[in-house]
Amino acid sequence: MVRKFLYAVAAIIVLITVGRIALLFWAEDLTEMAFVPDVTFQPQPAMAMNAWDKSDMWIARPGMLPKADPSRYLPQGASLPAGKPLSAAVFFVHPTSYVEKNAWNASLNDQASRDLAGLYVKGMATPFNAADQLWAPRYRQAAIGAFLTDDPQADKAIDLAYGDVLAAFDAFIKTVPQDQPIVLAGHSQGSFLLRRLLRDRVAGTPLAERIAAAYIVGWPVSIDHDLPEMGLKPCDRPEQAGCVMSWLTVADPAETAQLVKAYVRRHGLDGQPLTQKTAQGVAIDSPFLCSNPLTGTRNGVADAQANLGTLVPDPASWNGELVRQIVPAACESDMFLHIGPPPKLDLGPYVLPGNNYHVYDYTLFWANIRADFERRIAAWQKQHS
Repeated sequence: MVRKFLYAVAAIIVLITVGRIALLFWAEDLTEMAFVPDVTFQPQPAMAMNAWDKSDMWIARPGMLPKADPSRYLPQGASLPAGKPLSAAVFFVHPTSYVEKNAWNASLNDQASRDLAGLYVKGMATPFNAADQLWAPRYRQAAIGAFLTDDPQADKAIDLAYGDVLAAFDAFIKTVPQDQPIVLAGHSQGSFLLRRLLRDRVAGTPLAERIAAAYIVGWPVSIDHDLPEMGLKPCDRPEQAGCVMSWLTVADPAETAQLVKAYVRRHGLDGQPLTQKTAQGVAIDSPFLCSNPLTGTRNGVADAQANLGTLVPDPASWNGELVRQIVPAACESDMFLHIGPPPKLDLGPYVLPGNNYHVYDYTLFWANIRADFERRIAAWQKQHS
C-alpha cells in the first residue's frame, strides 16, 4: 500500500510540474490548447438523492478515523485549542485537482485527482479543524480547462460540478444543529461554486443568520455583481461575524493579466458582465474584494511581524511546519494581495508564472486564518448568546 501511495504521489507531482512548465513557457493560446478538453461534453445523470449520505462521498467528515481524514492534520508548531473543540460546522470545497483534457468533468473514481484533492484538503482545510465538524465533499469537478475557454461546454461542466456541491451541501446542512454556526470555505473552483451556493441557498433565508464567515479564496468576488447576491457583507473588522473573506495572492513583480481574463470571462452572480467597453478597449467594470488574512480586514496592510505562521511543506515526508513572521501581505490598487518579493522559503515548485501564488493562498497565512476563524466563531456566539 505504501508503494502504491508513493506512485500516486509521484504521478501527482508529474501532473502539476507539467502544467506549471506549460504555463511558464507557452503563450496564452497554447496554454488553452494544453488544458481545454478536446472531447464533446457528455451529460451525466444526477447523483442519487442520498448519495452524500454515504461516507465514501466525503474526503473529510465527522466520524472518520483520524488517519483517513486529511482535514485532521496538524503541522509541526500547531495545536488544537485547549478544552472542547469549537462548536461549529465547516463546509469546505476543494479546488480543481483534475488537470486532464480527456473529459470535461472528473470521474469520482479518478485516482490521481482523488489523491491530489486529499492533499489540498490537508493543506487548505486544516486551519478550520478546531471545529467539531469539518466536511469536505467529493464532487465531479470541472476540468481545469473549463476555466480557460469561452466554449459553452465549459458552462455545462461547471453546472454539473455545481449540482454535486449543492447536493452535498444539502446533505451537510441536515446534520448541523439549528443553534450551531456554519462556516463556508473553498479555494479556486471550490470558491467559484460557493459564491453561487451562497446566492441560491443562503441569501435571503434564515440560514444567512447562521453563517459565521465565508472564506471565498482564490477566485475574485465582485463587489458590485457578486456580494449583493451572496447576502453577506465583506469582513471589515477582525471580530465581525457573518461576512466574506476573499483574496488572490501574488508576489512582486506580479503579472495578473491572465488571472483577470479568467475572472471577466464569467458573468457576475447578478448575470451582468464584469467588463465595459472603453476608448482604450475592455476594462473591468467592477473591482473585486481583497481581504487581508493577516489583519482580518478589507484592504488591509501588514508587515511580516503579523504573520503567525506559514505552512512550509516537506515533500520528502508529506509533512510540514509553521514558520513565523516571514510573509507580509498588502491589498494593493490592482485588488490582489501582494506579499512583496518572493519569500525566502522552500515552498516547492508550484508557484505559477507571473509570481502567482495561487496554490499557496491558504498555506502562506495558515496560522492567521486559524486565528481569524476562531475569532469569527466567537463573534457569532456572542451575537447569538
